Amino acid sequence: MPFLTVEYSANLDPLDVPALLLRLNQTIVDGGHADELVIKSRAIRFDTFQVGTSSDVRGFLHVKLALMSGRTDEVKKALAEQLMAVVKDAAPTPGLVQLAVELSDIDRAGFVSARVGAA
Repeated sequence: MPFLTVEYSANLDPLDVPALLLRLNQTIVDGGHADELVIKSRAIRFDTFQVGTSSDVRGFLHVKLALMSGRTDEVKKALAEQLMAVVKDAAPTPGLVQLAVELSDIDRAGFVSARVGAA
């Protein structure tokens, strides 16, 4: 934990996905929300997608961050806004691009994790 997923439309090339993941992770660390070692981030590129019903060039970039429960709404809102600032800075604009950041809580009672091997 936390788990960060970036979903994006293929027409956002030349989006620098590795750099975006690193910047998002660093934002989480800088805010004191997690140790850098425990952040797991990944990206999913969608080659087949449709935004709305128009044939206009449109795209999307959606960041989902799942964190252990216990943060106040104010803390979550501030973190979401910090992540959105990173996304806005990184997203190319091949037309209209819809950006979103979504935070969700992981229920502590139903979550188990472990580390194996050397760090």
